Amino acid sequence: MSLQGTRHHLNNFIPELLAAHNTKRLEIYRTLLKVIVHKTVSDRPGRSEPRVRKRRPKVYPLMTKPRHELRKQLQTA
Repeated sequence: MSLQGTRHHLNNFIPELLAAHNTKRLEIYRTLLKVIVHKTVSDRPGRSEPRVRKRRPKVYPLMTKPRHELRKQLQTA
């Protein structure tokens, strides 16, 4: 499925969905889903997107107190 294609089809169907009554709305929604499913992304050889975290976790502790309290602690230390 294509994310951009799905968004494009959804934008095209929104006016019809808003104007339709409940029974017709369900029919239009099912048609939209069928259109989205048939919009396939072609094979893109050589593309591999590993699922990894981009940013490394920091060594600093989480801020668990209000900022003004932490500033006071730094000034008195």
